[in-house]
This record gives sequence, structure tokens and C-alpha cells, in this order.
Amino acid sequence: MSTAVNAEVRSVAGRFETGTTLTHASAKTALAAGLQRIAAGATGVDCAPLAQFDSSALAVLIAWQRAAQARGAALDIVNLPAGLASLAHAYGVDVLLSSRH
Repeated sequence: MSTAVNAEVRSVAGRFETGTTLTHASAKTALAAGLQRIAAGATGVDCAPLAQFDSSALAVLIAWQRAAQARGAALDIVNLPAGLASLAHAYGVDVLLSSRH
């Protein structure tokens, strides 16, 4: 499966899902897709599909949250993989992510 396909996000009832991969190679595409969903009114992101990620995923999640905040809304991050939550903690950005596992 190509990176572009994995970077796509799907919308479900005000919440969109990440793709299975969110790494440096797919971050730009994922960022743009998520920003479109947020501009259209999405209020949450489900990270359950994430199987492969790196620190770029954190940057994308934070950018999505900032975009939602700019619209006057919060972005609910759910099902953050434990490994990504651990990475966020290691980088000291876990406090920036409003997530539920």
C-alpha cells in the first residue's frame, strides 16, 4: 500500500480517523487531510488505526489541535497508541495533547 493511501483520513460522525501510517514520509499529506476535516467542523480524531508512526505524528496532532483551537473548538484525540503516548511523554509534549486512550 502506498504512503499516500495510508496517510488518508476517514470521517465518522464529527470525528476522523488517522491512517495506519503517520511518519515523516506521510506527515504532509496527513496534515492537509486533517486540516480539511477540521475546517469542515470535525471535533475529534481517532488514532486507533495508527500502526506505524514517528515523532512527525506528534507534530501533526499538535498542528491539528492548534487548527481546531483557532476555530474556537477543542480537538478530542482518542485511542492514542501507547507507544505514541510514550514518545509524547519523552519529548515533553504530552501535556499539549488532550487525548484519551
